Amino acid sequence: MMKRLYAAGLLAASLAGCASAPPAVDTSEQEVVGIMNKVNNYWQQREPAQKWAFWDIAAYHTGNIEAYRITGNKAWLKYSQDWAAHNDWQGAKSTDKSKWKYQYGETDEHVLFGDWQICFQTYADLYQLDKDPKKIARAREVMEYQMSTPNKDYWWWSDGLYMVMPVMTKMYKITGNKQYLSKLYEYFDYSNSIMWDKDAQLYYRDARYVYPKHQSVNGKKDFWSRGDGWVFAGLAKVLQDLPLDDPHRTDFLVKYQQMAQALKAAQTEEGYWTRSLLDPQHAPGPETSGTAFFVYGYLWGINNGLLDRAEYLPVVRKGWRYLSTTALQPDGKVGYVQPIGDRAIPGQVVDQNSTTAFGVGAYLLASSELVRLLRQ
Repeated sequence: MMKRLYAAGLLAASLAGCASAPPAVDTSEQEVVGIMNKVNNYWQQREPAQKWAFWDIAAYHTGNIEAYRITGNKAWLKYSQDWAAHNDWQGAKSTDKSKWKYQYGETDEHVLFGDWQICFQTYADLYQLDKDPKKIARAREVMEYQMSTPNKDYWWWSDGLYMVMPVMTKMYKITGNKQYLSKLYEYFDYSNSIMWDKDAQLYYRDARYVYPKHQSVNGKKDFWSRGDGWVFAGLAKVLQDLPLDDPHRTDFLVKYQQMAQALKAAQTEEGYWTRSLLDPQHAPGPETSGTAFFVYGYLWGINNGLLDRAEYLPVVRKGWRYLSTTALQPDGKVGYVQPIGDRAIPGQVVDQNSTTAFGVGAYLLASSELVRLLRQ
């Protein structure tokens, strides 16, 4: 009798503990999927799939593919398939390797510029669903030519780490060619040498913005939110596919966990991150693209056991509250996305009507990972 009473007491205490534990976030899986449907249908009903394969559109598709994986919505899958086919499964299309460039440029000769290579992420994902070699033929041609060169300074701006690092790990998974992993680290190591601030544990957008050569309006280090968002999200994607026994896995993991600590301290009480991370007055007010990439990065780390749940769930709660209320407009538009640029600009107007393809992509990444959290 006493044993039964003791067991009953333990059960009651356990249930009471469960009842008092705070929810992961202030929402449900059904509500988040409803928001994803609203956001992605709003976008796809207004924007044709037949657009170029440059970074701004290609970044949307990295989010669209994750949204498809969560929902199984075949119309969303077809949207990315139609986009890929429209671009002939290529980025920049020059066939003359002697003219291939990797400084900034929007022409077909800028084949080695990462903003033309991010499309390979989605092509690789589509290949995994239907293994037609034509889907990755151009990706292999471009990336394997690039890896054959002695150059290592291909990722000279922070955005490039999101654009191309996951291409390397995805192509390794498909081909088994370990050169993708060795070059991934070689290029990443170069990026760290010119953009990483070991004291702030954040990335400058590129060498032009390194302190003290460049400063915020209040004389502080100026770390651009979306620039660090690209890196944080890119590191999550790399860690997802990088083999556990890769000799450099710890290097990627340490940077990712250091950024998580630094970004936590920079989050506002309202849940968003301002455009200049350490000087909120440089360009005050909400911004969605950096915030969504950060929320995605935190959620991925929690879901995969690489970030402490108790420490970082409060960051996610605040971030999602902003994303699902302030950023999300009643009709499904994702607002407060800073336009295309490379820095936080004092006085630039970013409001509820400010939206972009890549901002929607980041939003879909965050919400997809939130559904995975809620399904645990």
